Amino acid sequence: MSYTPPDDFTTRPTLEGHFGMAASTHWLATAVSQAVLERGGNAFDAAVAGAFLLHVVEPHLNGPGGDMTGIFATAEDPAHPQVMMGQGPAPAAATIEHYRGEGLDMVPGSGALAAAVPGAVDSWLNLLEHHGTWELADVLDFTIDYAENGHPVLGRVVGAIERVRELFTDHWPTSAEQWMPGGEIPQAGDLVFNRPYAKVLRRLIAAGDGAETRAARIQAARQVWKSGFVAEAIACFVTTPHRHATGSDHAGVITADDIAGFNAHFDDPVTIDFRGYQIAKIGAWGQGPALLQTLKILEGFDDERLDPSSELGAHTILEALKLAMADRDTYYGDGDVDLDWLLSDDYAASRRALITDNASHDFRPGAGRDGTEPAFRPPLVPEGADKEELIKAGIGEPTVQKNGTNNGDTCHIDVVDRWGNIISATPSGGWLQSSPTVPELGFCLGTRLQMMWLDETSPSALTPGKRPRTTLTPTLISKDGEPVIALGSPGGDQQEQWQLLLILRLLVGGYTAQQAIDAPALHTTALAGSFWPRTWVPGGAVVEDRLGEDVIDGLIARGHTVTRAGSWDLGRLSCVTRDPGTGRLTAGANPRGAQGYAAGR
Repeated sequence: MSYTPPDDFTTRPTLEGHFGMAASTHWLATAVSQAVLERGGNAFDAAVAGAFLLHVVEPHLNGPGGDMTGIFATAEDPAHPQVMMGQGPAPAAATIEHYRGEGLDMVPGSGALAAAVPGAVDSWLNLLEHHGTWELADVLDFTIDYAENGHPVLGRVVGAIERVRELFTDHWPTSAEQWMPGGEIPQAGDLVFNRPYAKVLRRLIAAGDGAETRAARIQAARQVWKSGFVAEAIACFVTTPHRHATGSDHAGVITADDIAGFNAHFDDPVTIDFRGYQIAKIGAWGQGPALLQTLKILEGFDDERLDPSSELGAHTILEALKLAMADRDTYYGDGDVDLDWLLSDDYAASRRALITDNASHDFRPGAGRDGTEPAFRPPLVPEGADKEELIKAGIGEPTVQKNGTNNGDTCHIDVVDRWGNIISATPSGGWLQSSPTVPELGFCLGTRLQMMWLDETSPSALTPGKRPRTTLTPTLISKDGEPVIALGSPGGDQQEQWQLLLILRLLVGGYTAQQAIDAPALHTTALAGSFWPRTWVPGGAVVEDRLGEDVIDGLIARGHTVTRAGSWDLGRLSCVTRDPGTGRLTAGANPRGAQGYAAGR
């Protein structure tokens, strides 16, 4: 290898052991996951328990009304990773004609018109049913405890509520009642509760009373979630018009039939080989293949150009990301996407040839297999947009606007157990600021439809029954048919970009997990934003100051429009690793914000 990790300190040790490891964006979710492992549960039991707790302790980053994607491999069949498909589709009445009839030219960034069918809860229960070992009541016990008895609220949750105070008090009274009890915003560290959600979970458990098997009890919970009181409450609530990010009032279009029609399932991943490893991602109904395209482009360069901490490496990586993201924005969607071509050696070579010594400020999607130009190009209209706010979208969390829009913050969890089961998952959506709280449920709907276009020519056009092109994108890496790394990050359009840095440092640079997570991060803003109002910043590069003056000055000299993010502000990565030969496990988690933690032994 041509570059190695620096000798300076890391914030924490890379955890090592052989029993089990968990890492997530909140220490309580990590602790719960590890507690399940210690009590005999497998990695999937542990991940489900941690994920439901994330609904309670990180409500500004995910919720039960949101969505998720995961990727996992079982000890019984390690050579065949599977994708957890927890992304719900557009409702039956979510048509371009209806939204245009509402006076809209873009799906709003907050409000129930932006809601896809909730997919997260059904997907987690599907995983528990088919690959877990614990009873639903035991898995949900941790979440019910913290929802009923309270947990110390994060300062960042408080900050999110502060930003949308007027929206809650003036337009979303049910959200004010839930998140501002007595009309007051809680202070960081105050105990906060979500007793309506605790009641929901108890009713899901009770739905299985009398069922003869564990699987049947979980199936009963899934059914009552999709076709019972939860779906009915949502469908009734959204019929009342309410304020959206546009400043206008609209009713939602989601119905009980929409929710009943969704079934979480498992998919085969999309994979490539890179430096002797197999990288597995979700398909082009999400942004997962953009990481694979970037790796294919970078594969043709010498290792020295794959070092994110050097000027040449940072420049090369930023330019490769711009090219892959242009293809994402132009070609990806829930339909036929020619990934065989986009991930081919010939196509990667043609894209690699576009990278020069200087930064590109152009939007450059590639041509199709037959040489034809793409039929759709997203409108790129930075004029009038608040570029400072757009750049801030990847700095810190959460990036919440006063009208409730959120630029892609979410949460993440990774777990590996002693038997070799391993999972990486990214739950999101249903942020407390996404839409008004359904009072009897204690949560709101998500806003994933904002990633669809009100343009019939787009492969991600708003279409009933189609999935929005989600940004949620965990990663599983295998070697010789055995999974060795599960990783991921929150961050919307930055998720693939920050994961790329981690992968390069682990596989090429030889970093340990925590070294790679702690290392200085960067990303490009030269892409069509996935979140409302969907503008871009040409040539933009956001960097942590720790990248160093020489590297930063070199990027500026090459023509990058550089924004300094501070020393510890980019990336919220975590990962777990496994050595199949020795059974050695490791884990690392993001120190930025003093919130993410890993645990294990």
